[in-house]
Amino acid sequence: MTVFKGHMKIIGQNKMLILLYVAIFFGCTILFQSTAGKTETSYQAEKLNIGIVDEDGGSLAESLTEYLGNLHHLIPIENDVSEIQEKLYYREVDYVVRIPKNFYKKCIEGDEKLSVTKIPDTYSGSYVDQQINSFLNNARTCQAAGFTEKEMAESASALEKTQSVKVTFSNDEKSIEDAPYVYYFRYMPYLFLALFGFVMGNILIVFQNPNLKKRMAASPVSGRRQSLEGILCMSLEGLTLWIFVIVIGILFYGRDFYTSENFVYYLLNSVSMLFVDIALAYLMGTIAPNRDALTGIANIISLGMCFLGGVFVPLEFMGSHVKAVSHFLPIYWYEKANDLLANFAHMTVSIREQFFKAVIIQLVFVGAFICLTLVIEKYKRVEK
Repeated sequence: MTVFKGHMKIIGQNKMLILLYVAIFFGCTILFQSTAGKTETSYQAEKLNIGIVDEDGGSLAESLTEYLGNLHHLIPIENDVSEIQEKLYYREVDYVVRIPKNFYKKCIEGDEKLSVTKIPDTYSGSYVDQQINSFLNNARTCQAAGFTEKEMAESASALEKTQSVKVTFSNDEKSIEDAPYVYYFRYMPYLFLALFGFVMGNILIVFQNPNLKKRMAASPVSGRRQSLEGILCMSLEGLTLWIFVIVIGILFYGRDFYTSENFVYYLLNSVSMLFVDIALAYLMGTIAPNRDALTGIANIISLGMCFLGGVFVPLEFMGSHVKAVSHFLPIYWYEKANDLLANFAHMTVSIREQFFKAVIIQLVFVGAFICLTLVIEKYKRVEK
C-alpha cells in the first residue's frame, strides 16, 4: 500500500486547499440561495412626482388634478419655464402638465392637446401620457353621450378606481424551484472540478517525477498494483468528498431534502458529475508539465466550464450562440438535468427520458476523457 499511502500523504499536505474550496462552495451556495428564488407576490403601480399648473380652475380641471393626485405625488410648481426646467433637471419632478384656460372647450370639445413637459425618452413619461389620455378619452366619451362637465368630473372618480390596481399572485402549490437545495446542487460542479483539478492534478505531477518513477520501478510492487492503488485512492477521495457534501446537505436542509421525490435523481446526477470531474482531473494532471501550469489549466477549465455550463449564469439567461458552445461541455448536461429536477416535482416518462439522456451524455464525457488521457500517456511513454 506504498502508493496509496503516498497519495494520502499528498492529500494531507493539501488539506488547507481542500478546506478553502469547500468553504467557497458553501459560501457561494448560501449567498446565491439568499438572493435567488425570491419572487414578488404582488404588484402595485409606481407613483411618480408630478407638477400641475392649473390655469383653468374648472370642475373638470380639478377632477384631472385629483385623478393624477390619487395615482401619483403632486408637487407644487409655478408656471415658470425656468423653474420647471430646474425641477426636471434635478429630478424633483418627473412630469409637468399644464391645464390651459377653457380646458373643457379646448381639450374636450376641441382637439387641443395638453401642454406637458417631461424627461425625454423615459418610461415614466409614457406611463403618465397613457393615464392622461385615458382621462381625456373618458371625458370625450361622456361629452359625446351628452354628459355635463360636472357629470364628467364625477365619472373621473370611477375611472381612478379602475386605474389604481394592486395585483396579488398566488399559487396553491409551492414550486420545487423555490427549494433551497436546488442552488446547493447548482454550484456543486465548481467544488468538484476545482478541487479535483488541483489536488488530484498535484498528485499525478508528484508521481511523474523522474526520480520517483525510477524508485517505484525498482520496488517489488508491480506497476499494475501501483496504478490500482492510485485509482483506489482517487476514487476514495472523490467518494468521501461526495458523501460529505450530501450528508451536509441532508443536515442543512433536513427532511424536505431527503424525502423529496427527486432525491435519488439528485444523487445520480451529482455522482455522474463526480466521475466527470475525476476523469477531467486525471486529464489535467496528465497534460500539465508542472504545478504552475496546472494552476493555470485548472483555473481556466473550472471557471470557463462553470460560466459557460450554467453554474454561475443560469441556462435560461444565455444567448443561443453561448448555448451552442455549452452543448459540448459536460457541466451543461449536469445543469440541464438539475433544472429538470428543479422544475418538475414529479418525473413523468418524458421528463425522466430527458434526465437520463443528460446523465448518459455526462458518462460519455467520462469515457472520452479517460480515452484521451490514455492516448496522451501512451504518447509520452513512446516519446521517452
